[in-house]
Formats: sequence, C-alpha cells, structure tokens
Amino acid sequence: MKAIRYIVLLCVLCLPLTGWADEQESFAFKQDSAQLVDVSELKADTLPKVAWRPDPLRAVWLGAIFPGLGQMYNRSWWKVPIVYGSFMGCGYAIMLNQQSYSEYKSAYLLLYNDNENGTVTDDPIKLYNAILPDGYDIARMGGTSAYLGKLQNWQNTYRRYRDISIVVTVVVYALSLVDAFVDAELFDFDISPDLSMQVEPAIYHDPMLHRTNGEVHLAIRF
Repeated sequence: MKAIRYIVLLCVLCLPLTGWADEQESFAFKQDSAQLVDVSELKADTLPKVAWRPDPLRAVWLGAIFPGLGQMYNRSWWKVPIVYGSFMGCGYAIMLNQQSYSEYKSAYLLLYNDNENGTVTDDPIKLYNAILPDGYDIARMGGTSAYLGKLQNWQNTYRRYRDISIVVTVVVYALSLVDAFVDAELFDFDISPDLSMQVEPAIYHDPMLHRTNGEVHLAIRF
C-alpha cells in the first residue's frame, strides 16, 4: 500500500512539470513561427526588383507579324502613329497608281480595238474620250496613232509609279523591324543629361628651348 501511495504522490508532483514543459514547447513553437514569418517578410522586402527590358528578337517577330507591334512591345508609343501613317501613305500611293494604270490600260485597249475595227468615235461614254483633258479630243491629241502612243506611255508611267510604291512599302516595313530591334537593344542605354564642355587656358614653359607657349585645354564631360 505504501508503494502505491508513493507512485500516486510522484504522479501528482510530475503533472505540473509536464504542463509547464508543454507550455514552454508551445511558446517556443509560436516564437519560431513568428521568427519565420518575419524572415520571410524581410526576404520579400529586400528582394531586388528586376527592371523590365524588352527582348530584341521578340520585338522583331511581333513587328513582322503585324507592323507596329514591335514599337508597342518596346513601349515606344509615339512611334506607332508614324509607322501606321507611313503604311497608310504607301497603301494610298499603291492604290492610286494602280487605279490610274488600269484606267489608261483599258482606254488603250479599247481605242486600239476600235481603231482596228474602224469604229473610233467622239462619244464621251467611251473611256478613251472620258479621260481626255478638258477641251481636248482625239484630233487635238495628234490623231489616233499619237493618242495610242500617249495612252501607252501613261499606263507605263503609272505602272512604274505603282512598282516604286510597292518597293517603298517594303522598305518602310524593313525599317520598322530595324527600328524595333535597335530600340529594344538600346532600351536601357544610359544617356546622361549632364553634358558639359570646359575650356581652360594654360601657359606651358619649355625649359629646353627657353620658350613659353600658350595652350587651351578642352574637356568634354558626358
């Protein structure tokens, strides 16, 4: 019976120690968790922020898919109206020259066929009469043969203008890709606004020749 009493008494005495140990372990766990949270927050705040920089190849590919996308990707918004304005001007030139070329070509073929058939007329409905300048007719243009030659020259001229407009459009397209690549490549190029020039006069004495010379020092700071 005494042994049982000793065991019970020992258990009663150990219960506060067990509770105190649990409290210490719980407190230590909470403290460690708080420290982990603080460390994670400290790392998030101190992480270096990487500045955005465009990829030159991606800018070229975007500009190749659709003109102007390369400039948008590089965030050069002021260049976008220039690119689209250039393409609109080239497109208008191609359309206008193609229309004039087709018109003079059709008039030439119509006049040529009527001349072969002997049915040339002054009817204003005929295309070769409709495109004549005001106050002119076929006779005033030098006759049918001369007028045919002029119609052929005009259609060749507008065909050449159309082809030149197409070449200019291709050049504008290539320049837009080059601009997108160069702009992306030099995106973070540092151009310092502190550009100054300093001119300082100086006197130089040559002991060997016993001569004193004047000098001007020019210093340019970028």
